Amino acid sequence: MNESLNREELPLPDYDHIPLGTLGSRISPLDEQGVQALLDYEQGHGNRLPVVQVLQSRIDALKNGAEPSGSIPENMPEVSQSQQGSPVSPATSGPPINPPSHGDPTNPAQPR
Repeated sequence: MNESLNREELPLPDYDHIPLGTLGSRISPLDEQGVQALLDYEQGHGNRLPVVQVLQSRIDALKNGAEPSGSIPENMPEVSQSQQGSPVSPATSGPPINPPSHGDPTNPAQPR
């Protein structure tokens, strides 16, 4: 395994954040060496079984004659670059909820 490879040296930007559902299409432009670098990194870090299986399957396909296709995208819409946070604010939250007039039913010390 090539454990000296760090995130910034991987052939795909933001590799760690690519959803599993789009990983297969994201690695299609890579040659066997590029996919192997991702596999080595994955096995040395997260070692997520579904990801390892996708990478190994692509390596097998490349060894059996599959050709890299497409190009590595510069932006990945499924990997958000911004931290937007919650749209909820005091102005958009619901009205306050008051306990019933006969007491709080979740408080056993309070009479009902």
